[in-house]
Amino acid sequence: MPLTYLALGTNLGDRSANLRAALEALAARLTITARSRVYETPPWGYADQPAFFNMVIAARTDLPPLALLDVLKSLETALGRRPSFRYGPRQIDLDILFYDDLVLDQPRLTIPHPRLHERAFVLVPLAEIAPDLVHPQIGLPVRALLGAVSAAGIHEVAADI
Repeated sequence: MPLTYLALGTNLGDRSANLRAALEALAARLTITARSRVYETPPWGYADQPAFFNMVIAARTDLPPLALLDVLKSLETALGRRPSFRYGPRQIDLDILFYDDLVLDQPRLTIPHPRLHERAFVLVPLAEIAPDLVHPQIGLPVRALLGAVSAAGIHEVAADI
C-alpha cells in the first residue's frame, strides 16, 4: 500500500480535541504508521488569527490520491470545518504532503504539496518523523528543506493527543 504523509492543523476551538478527533477519523480509514508531536505555530499567510497546533502523520492507504483527497475533505467537513478565506482560521485542515514518490499536478490536487518546502509549520513535524524523506522534485531531504526556512516561533506543546 502506498505511504502518504499528511499535515494536520487547527486554530479554532479546542485545538487538542480537534487533532484527537481528526486522528481517530483518519485511523478508521488509513493505517497510521508514524505521527509527530504537536507543535504550536504562528499563523502563516494571514497573521491576524490565533496560533495553530500542527502535526504530521505517515499512513498507508489503498486509496488513490484523488479518493484520499475526497476522504480528507469529507472528514474536514464532518469535524466542523466551515468555508473561510484563504489562509484563514480553521477548525481542522488536512493536507496531503507526499504520496509515495508521486508527482501529480491536476486542477484539484498537486503532490507533493506545492508550498510545503516554504512552511516550517509543516517541515518541523515532518522532519521529526521523516528527516531523510527526499522531495521528488527538489531532490533534497526534508531536514535540508527545514534548514532553509526559519522555524522561529514554533515550539512543541504537551497536548493531550
